[in-house]
Amino acid sequence: MSAGQLKRVAIQGELGSNSHMATLTMLGSDVEVVPCQVSADVIAAVLQGDVDGAVLPIENSLHGSVAEHYDLFLTHPVRPDREISMRIVHNLIAAPGVKLEDIHTILSHPVALSQCRRFLSEQKQARAASFYDTAGSVKHVMEQGLLDTAGIAPALAAQVYDAEILVPGVEDHAENYTRFHLVRRAEDEVLLDGEANKVTAAFAIEHRPGSLVDALQGLAATGANLTKIESRPVPGKPWEYVFYVDFRFDGADVAEAALASLREHSAMVKEIGRYRAAES
Repeated sequence: MSAGQLKRVAIQGELGSNSHMATLTMLGSDVEVVPCQVSADVIAAVLQGDVDGAVLPIENSLHGSVAEHYDLFLTHPVRPDREISMRIVHNLIAAPGVKLEDIHTILSHPVALSQCRRFLSEQKQARAASFYDTAGSVKHVMEQGLLDTAGIAPALAAQVYDAEILVPGVEDHAENYTRFHLVRRAEDEVLLDGEANKVTAAFAIEHRPGSLVDALQGLAATGANLTKIESRPVPGKPWEYVFYVDFRFDGADVAEAALASLREHSAMVKEIGRYRAAES
């Protein structure tokens, strides 16, 4: 199956979200985007064959990793096939004709609100309130006919819900990027966007002094370039951790050597995905 044959793709959140925009950027406008309430529902839709794949955020340059998605990759037979890096632009969006001075409540996801503190502090007439989703805040404003409330969301949300951008680019930092993964079932045909040069893997180290250092030194000795490491607690096992790593490589032999090196020092190693790294 080629990228053009991906007909239905799931996302977490509402239509008009950054995940929706990332899906269109990655796969084109012909794909049907299926919104899901929570990320576990996204993975379930992929595994049940209700969709051909999913697009999920994995890391934001300001907020950090989406830890839940790493955990889902480890515990379910899915893998990332592609990734893109997309600049995140937050916009104040309201019903058509509403003026900025009319706004008394500004809704959005807590992460989006935290990335727009400077703008929000300047709106003396309005209070910020957390909402379950960025695009969902605009959907709520329009469905309820609210003329004193706005949402902070991507520009696509204004288009999807027939709303209007009052103030574009209200984020504190212009250098705000999110990496998104195209996620598919582990048994599906691999869809490489160019030659693979990046691996995401999970490993659990042996319980002995220096084991993590040994594992990382062995990885470096193969010529692999470690670009990210993240630790996550093991449920039911206090103070035990699974480590997630991203590493770049030149040639499949380097990738295989790096994974083999990790296995020498680890109680568990899982290659989560092998794909083309997003351009910076």
